[in-house]
Amino acid sequence: MPPKQRVKSQAVTISVPQSREETDAAIARIGTLQLQRTRIHADKDERLAAIDREFKVLIEPLDEEIRTRAAGVQAWCEANRDRLTRDRKVKYGDFPAGQVKWRMRPPKVSLRAVEMLITILLERGLGRFIRTKQEVNKEAILAEPEAVAGVPGIKIEQGEDFVIEPFETKLEEVI
Repeated sequence: MPPKQRVKSQAVTISVPQSREETDAAIARIGTLQLQRTRIHADKDERLAAIDREFKVLIEPLDEEIRTRAAGVQAWCEANRDRLTRDRKVKYGDFPAGQVKWRMRPPKVSLRAVEMLITILLERGLGRFIRTKQEVNKEAILAEPEAVAGVPGIKIEQGEDFVIEPFETKLEEVI
């Protein structure tokens, strides 16, 4: 097996301000760049919306014709289903231009008024249809961190972000 090739990443060169004034100028420049970035994103979004509108006009008539033709094909095939499926021995019908198929979807359960359903299932002795999920309550741990101090597997972490908020933009840059 050949040895793994080590990939070196490029060193990042940053410009570090050398004074309070240079730091202030850098923050102001970040604000200007954020405004430019926001304007470019807005321009891009406007152009994309215009393109969407332009193509939507071309696509809508095609979609409508597809819907009406598909409904007509389905109506004819439903009326002739036994003949197409050889008395329902198969679930498809062949045509020179393509095939139609009847597919049975997998069963699904729909629930309404779940709390009431749980009560009814319990009253009828059908508790096996109720799932009980146990999980660690992280919010409670954060409220009482000293109670779980020393418990293996629990680690409370807190990070710190450096945030730059130029006054002009009302945006922040999180690093």
